[in-house]
Amino acid sequence: MAALRDMMDERRDTSSSLPVVKIRPSHVPPSMLRRLSTRSSKKMKVAIEGCCHGELDNIYAQIKVLEQTNKYKVDLLLICGDFQAVRNWRDLQCMAVPDKYKQLQTFHKYYTGEKKAPLLTIVIGGNHEASNHMWELYHGGWLAPNIYFLGHSGCIQVNGIRIAGASGIFKGYNFSRGYFEKLPYDKESIRSIYHIREFNVRKLSLLSSPQVFLSHDWPVGIDQYGDAQGLIRQKSHFRQEINSGTLGSPPLMGLLRTLKPEWWFSAHLHVKFEATVVHNAVESQPSVTEATSPTQPPPKVANPDEIAIDDDEFDDTPAAGPTTSASDVQPAPPPPEAPSNPDEIKLDDEEEDVAPQPSIQQPPSVTRFLALDKCLPRRKYLEVIDIVPDSPFTSSPLSRSASPSKSRSRSSSPKGKAKNATPTICFDREWLAITRAFHPYFSLMRHQTPFPEEEVAREMVQREMAWVQENLLSSEGNKSLPINDVQKFVRTAPGPGTEGVDRNRQPPLYPNPQTEAFCKMLQIPNMIGTSS
Repeated sequence: MAALRDMMDERRDTSSSLPVVKIRPSHVPPSMLRRLSTRSSKKMKVAIEGCCHGELDNIYAQIKVLEQTNKYKVDLLLICGDFQAVRNWRDLQCMAVPDKYKQLQTFHKYYTGEKKAPLLTIVIGGNHEASNHMWELYHGGWLAPNIYFLGHSGCIQVNGIRIAGASGIFKGYNFSRGYFEKLPYDKESIRSIYHIREFNVRKLSLLSSPQVFLSHDWPVGIDQYGDAQGLIRQKSHFRQEINSGTLGSPPLMGLLRTLKPEWWFSAHLHVKFEATVVHNAVESQPSVTEATSPTQPPPKVANPDEIAIDDDEFDDTPAAGPTTSASDVQPAPPPPEAPSNPDEIKLDDEEEDVAPQPSIQQPPSVTRFLALDKCLPRRKYLEVIDIVPDSPFTSSPLSRSASPSKSRSRSSSPKGKAKNATPTICFDREWLAITRAFHPYFSLMRHQTPFPEEEVAREMVQREMAWVQENLLSSEGNKSLPINDVQKFVRTAPGPGTEGVDRNRQPPLYPNPQTEAFCKMLQIPNMIGTSS
């Protein structure tokens, strides 16, 4: 966590005119790249999708095509933001896009039960979401049957694969604030609600290394660990930010260097890009920090109207059907191909200034980074890879003393499950402990309560780990708690066609029983229902 801690401390003391260090790309031996595919444990076939933009039907259809073509079964789908969990027309009024782009798309069919997701789907949020719906499930929960939202930040386990994620995008002037937004959202809060907060980054930084990390934003400087010139050939308007080392999110690079996950998947910039970070290669490691202090004015941009600027990414025609651009990730990433149809996205939701920090020797490990495009014809928006769980999977039913309801899932144990059964999704006990430890710092005002020092925070988490083990897990050993034992999908808002004269008005905040059950399990106050 030292790299992240230094970044946090330096951020408070920097000015807006700090120099930028050019990052040197890493050189990765092919043998190190092959390391990830040589384990002997049972692997899972995982599909990764970039920006969803509500195109669930097309994404699931393309996965089916891949399964039929390649004679395999995809076990899990991960979606890297801009999911757009829009239940009705009123939800659309809480999404930061121009009116001409407000379309219901297909999620509501899965929400109302007209359709069901054909495979377990894990999603994070981006910068174009029905933010009111995502806020209902701040701690995570089922958006629809078989579609689970990781929350504004979160960590879960799927058949032993540990998956963490951070929703939203980075804006320096909101990073150190609390969640002050309240329904109905105004012009400021409809956008600030999806800006990533230091509160969530600090929580994530206390995790031991997850196997997979999902983000919408890219970690700043990740372009220098892959074919940066190829990226510029595809997206020439990235040139200035790439050359200045400011393309991406500084807090996410801090997390990447701190957590060192095996895989990191992102979206947002609407281009496929692969990179490999070797954490013990000192001279190839960038050290970055956020240069925009909360006490400084917001950085100047050419056009202060964020809605007009950053919605250029919607200039493409929505996809009319499934695409055929998906492929399996190869051991050695090929250079990016030149695009036939450039996507003219403008990056106003990125932090402007990045300052250097001393390089720190890291234990030998590798993070493979993959960013994907959005769901459109002839775009590279979908990949299927094999991931081997780091540890054997076992689960435990919820302790009776902490059960939020009398009825518990009868499918908690994986014993005897069918070969193609849906993977079991479980809470991560370390994340539960972190959530309990940091809940007193969860602010619903602009002012953020000061955080404890790292050593103190880790001691707090260790105490809560003991509480989680004693109160939530069985005494038989180190097991996981199935999410379905606690959170059950419940429709909180009506589907489309019920809006009447309120069609173009933002809805009220709907209390979500899943959030209440989560908070009751951890014995923490439910802060979400108090924000309306």
